[in-house]
Amino acid sequence: MPKITFAIPFAIVVVCLCVMLSVAAAADKQVVPTQQNTPIRQSPVSPVNGITQAAVKAGVLVCTSRVNQVATFLTADVQGVSAMLFMPLNNPDQHLISVSLEIPQKEAFSAYASASFAPNQANGCGGMYETVVYWPQKCDEVAHKTFGALKKIEGFSKNLTVLDGGIWTKIFLMPAGSGCVSIKKEVVQ
Repeated sequence: MPKITFAIPFAIVVVCLCVMLSVAAAADKQVVPTQQNTPIRQSPVSPVNGITQAAVKAGVLVCTSRVNQVATFLTADVQGVSAMLFMPLNNPDQHLISVSLEIPQKEAFSAYASASFAPNQANGCGGMYETVVYWPQKCDEVAHKTFGALKKIEGFSKNLTVLDGGIWTKIFLMPAGSGCVSIKKEVVQ
């Protein structure tokens, strides 16, 4: 059972997702979304994950399928995920909600992910997520080896490299000490 801690004006629901439900993966689904540039795809059979269960229990109904779609994509086949939901105290089904996640990675580093969902959009519920990962390699190497299919966007910044994953997806690469931090941002329609 999730532990609920109240803060003004938001309730923070802490959910430890030590074992996520496995997902019937589509043939083209990527397991580690922070390292790939695969757009989110809804699996035809998507069991309800722990994040979605906590959101529904808190009163989120309009965005249930979008929350499940994004949370399942971000956590598929990963053990030991931790999540914190940010929910309004009143009418959570009619307000923006957000979730922050720690996602263990095979490289022994954890990824940070944040996803937000807004009801009453043209598509019913809009969503977006960002994943943040530290890489011990230089940004040029991360861009080439991990995101090699993406084109560099020129002129955005002198310190950040931006890779174009299409109209709704961008990867920002930022030098960090001797390594690199990747920030993937995707708007989900």
